[in-house]
Amino acid sequence: MGVFGQHSILVVSDGTGETAERVTRAALLQFEGICPQIERRPEVRSKAQISEVIQEARQRSSMIVHTLVSSDLRRYLYMEANSYQVIAVDLMGGVLTEMSGYLEAAPQARPGILYGDESYFRRVDALEFTIHHDDGQRLHDVDKADIVLVGISRTSKTPVSIFLAYRGYRVANIPIVLDVPLPPVLDRVPIGRIVALIVDPRRLAAIRETRLQQYGGVRIEYADLEHIRRELRYSQSLFAVRNWPVVDATGKAVEETAWEVLGLVTDGLDHDLS
Repeated sequence: MGVFGQHSILVVSDGTGETAERVTRAALLQFEGICPQIERRPEVRSKAQISEVIQEARQRSSMIVHTLVSSDLRRYLYMEANSYQVIAVDLMGGVLTEMSGYLEAAPQARPGILYGDESYFRRVDALEFTIHHDDGQRLHDVDKADIVLVGISRTSKTPVSIFLAYRGYRVANIPIVLDVPLPPVLDRVPIGRIVALIVDPRRLAAIRETRLQQYGGVRIEYADLEHIRRELRYSQSLFAVRNWPVVDATGKAVEETAWEVLGLVTDGLDHDLS
């Protein structure tokens, strides 16, 4: 059962795995007093990589939670996991049921924590949509989103998106990159559904510097204050031309920013944030 008897969960993703880990931790809130070790296995995009993760999980008696987009890779992971008797579930599948068996504990099923209330299926659909439309993914159908968040890197787009998804909103978030035109698909999204996020440049520089240290990055420009100011000026010029409302997320809790976003969305949303 994991390393030295500890439960462990391997979060497998074909991206960074950040979003998948956030949702996994949210689901674990249902299991009071149990804190399994969670480790990401990002950028998994081949069958060979999947086989390596399956073998690791088998050796460590770990559980796998995954958010692979490719149906072929998802099918391969499912077959390999079954072959080696490794518990592996799609994050949007019966994750709480599988966790309950693995952790030998029953979920609290408290309303408002992902599962257990009358809006469960809507929330599952919203989470699946939001995960698959994180950081500019699947742009072809971004117009199906209830809310579209735009902003430069590290302006809280992903955590705000996930927070809103827990409450049944299908959210897409799209990064703004310096001097790169916006994706044309945004022209199909009603203006009332698009909200821009910004953060104070000095605060953003500190956030990015911390991220670089955590992941051993060498992109000095990424955390450079003057570069960030140029990014913000460029993004705000795009927002102004399109008349998109802007939320300053500096120093705010995720839920506070989410409240402001919802207050600015005017395209007929009727979900409840409670």
